[in-house]
Amino acid sequence: MSSTKNIKRDKRILVTGATGFVGSALVDKLVDHPNCTLRATVRQQTQQVGASVDVTLVSDLTADTDWGTALQGIDVVVHVAARVHVMNDGATDPLAEYRQINVEGTLNLARQAVNAGVKRFVFISSIKVNGEATSSGQPFKAEDTPAPVDPYGISKLEAELGLKQIAEETGFEVVIIRPPLVYGPGVKGNFQSMIRWVGKGIPLPLGSIHNQRSLVGLDNLVDLIVTCIDHPAAANQTFLVADGEDLSTTELLKRLAKAMGKPARLLPVPVKVLEQAAGLFGKRAIVQRLCGNLQIDISKAREVLGWVPPVSVDEGLRRAVSEHNVNADERRKKG
Repeated sequence: MSSTKNIKRDKRILVTGATGFVGSALVDKLVDHPNCTLRATVRQQTQQVGASVDVTLVSDLTADTDWGTALQGIDVVVHVAARVHVMNDGATDPLAEYRQINVEGTLNLARQAVNAGVKRFVFISSIKVNGEATSSGQPFKAEDTPAPVDPYGISKLEAELGLKQIAEETGFEVVIIRPPLVYGPGVKGNFQSMIRWVGKGIPLPLGSIHNQRSLVGLDNLVDLIVTCIDHPAAANQTFLVADGEDLSTTELLKRLAKAMGKPARLLPVPVKVLEQAAGLFGKRAIVQRLCGNLQIDISKAREVLGWVPPVSVDEGLRRAVSEHNVNADERRKKG
């Protein structure tokens, strides 16, 4: 059952970051819902969202941004726009760059939302607020003491704290959602690289990794966001989100291969060897992500909201690689 049915009353919703990976999927989910009037912000006039979506141009996300037009008549803001985590960030002061957008920009939007009469603010944060890794069998929980390590995670925590303060001072409802790595159609970054490796049949030295990591499919994340737009119990709560099934890196690659109809060419290289090789080439962080644990407990979302991830891991992976499979078929036909 689609969670858009959870929106029982008419809602005028503003989605920031509407052309991004998560924002565009959220807009697609909400655009035809009878109880939603949807507005989206874009950074460039040429960016396309949808014929039935009210689009407002907001060229930046800073402490000085004027959100007056975008917020007019809005009930709920879903704030997806952010300076996202960047590998090998070349900024002179990365934390300052993240703070300018993710903290100052977010809190400026929230304060203007309060003044505009917005009732609820759904903030898409990050599991990096909790930390970078978990011990086996000890998943992150929503109530854990935050322990961010990198500038991105620190900026997201600071934004969360600022939003909670605004909520306490004004009665504004804030909902915080912390996703881990999100995968789905159009995914970029490391996950896209994994899809390419598997698709090309490249042998990978990742056949003996027995870690446990939580991921979240794009459709599952969007489903929880939609639930939090309207659910009365979501007000002033923090939720962790994941698929509900943890995978080792080895198992993930095997399931990706199955979703693509490809063989999984995985070499059983011991983790210790991978770690030693990574140390020689200065790639310890990459091996930590491939071999370490990051588990997430989503029981709070289940208990408070009655939310269950609607899409299985295997179906989510199938959807994530569908574009790659279609392109591969087209290349074969042309060849």
